[in-house]
Amino acid sequence: MAVKIRLARHGKKAYAFYHIVVADSRAPRDGKFIEKLGTYNPNTNPATIDLNFEQALGWLMKGAQPTDTARAILSYKGVLYKKHLLGGVAKGAFTEAEAEARFNKWLGEKEGKVAAKVSSLASAASADKKARLTAEAAVNAARVQALAEKKAAAEAEAAAAAAEAAAAETAEESTEAAE
Repeated sequence: MAVKIRLARHGKKAYAFYHIVVADSRAPRDGKFIEKLGTYNPNTNPATIDLNFEQALGWLMKGAQPTDTARAILSYKGVLYKKHLLGGVAKGAFTEAEAEARFNKWLGEKEGKVAAKVSSLASAASADKKARLTAEAAVNAARVQALAEKKAAAEAEAAAAAAEAAAAETAEESTEAAE
């Protein structure tokens, strides 16, 4: 029986969410599976991957073949690197302690990269928000200024109309007084 590590699709239309499963290669994509190893949510940035590391490594050591996407996920989480290191230990290239030290070093670097990406995304979002707020403040200031100019023009027009009306009234009074 050919065993595959692959993704089973769940979630809503246009909002996919995947379970990482071990299944017989003949089973349907979302059908019967042997064991669930974790979940993968590509909708978040960076993508959220929840994986049972030891179970995934155990299935790889038993000979399960990951699909392309599952291989990328396992590589991202370090399962394939750990399998590679354990292969080196089995061949006698280095000790298990050295393999564990190499893996921990790689894991620390990987966590640093992920943390840097998360912080850069957060800072970019805050910078974008600040830029939108300053643009909105500029638009609001322009609106206030235009409204003030319009109000001043209306007041000047009203004052001119009042002065004209007063001048017409005094002229009318003076013509009545002259008659």
